[in-house]
Amino acid sequence: MFNTLFYAPIYNVLVWFIDIIPSHDAGIALVLVTLLVSTLLFSVSKKAIKTQIGLKEIEPDIKKIKETIKDPAEQARQTMALYKKHKVNPFSMILLILIQFPVLIALYYMFFYGLPVIHTELLYSFVQNPPVVNMNFLGIVDLSHKSIVLAVLAGLTQFIQAYIMSKRTVAAAPAAGQKRSMQEEFAHSMQVQMKYFLPVIIGLISMGLPSALPLYWSVRNLFSAGQEVFIMKDKKVNK
Repeated sequence: MFNTLFYAPIYNVLVWFIDIIPSHDAGIALVLVTLLVSTLLFSVSKKAIKTQIGLKEIEPDIKKIKETIKDPAEQARQTMALYKKHKVNPFSMILLILIQFPVLIALYYMFFYGLPVIHTELLYSFVQNPPVVNMNFLGIVDLSHKSIVLAVLAGLTQFIQAYIMSKRTVAAAPAAGQKRSMQEEFAHSMQVQMKYFLPVIIGLISMGLPSALPLYWSVRNLFSAGQEVFIMKDKKVNK
């Protein structure tokens, strides 16, 4: 199923781009594949971002339900009713992650075990075998080897995306003389880790991977950051 739904389609699109690009640059092809995948996932990503915005907006109502209703079953029912009323789906972000993860795994196997050799048995009938596969992205980086530069870029773009995301998810400061609840403190801690520690982790992990992976991650992060800005501006205009 993984090969049918993810590996084979992405592999064929990548090979097709390599074939039609004059320089047969696998890096440029990967950037185009990343943009294509990101565009196809735009509607899912948009719903996930709007869900996070919606959850932030109804946070006071959720907090009120938890404070006034002690019965867990009724609390859950009221919370789900609130989600339905405001058309918020808290599981949309999970769906986005579940879709992106196999894409990342597919690209890992392509560049670690596959390219530059083309496995013609995997090609669709309308996809031609390119005469050569140029693994040197823009003549600078060999995508089949590790790259500190692209690893740092992956971490940096992750920080940029997390910084933009924090603009809409920042936890409100507690009122004077009050402390954050355990849940609020946990959410604040997660925001800090997403903003500062995750980019470092992404960068360190990327240093041990073929440079194609941090290239994909960097392009994906920049696309997501631009998408965040676009959706936030669109929401402000439509208010």
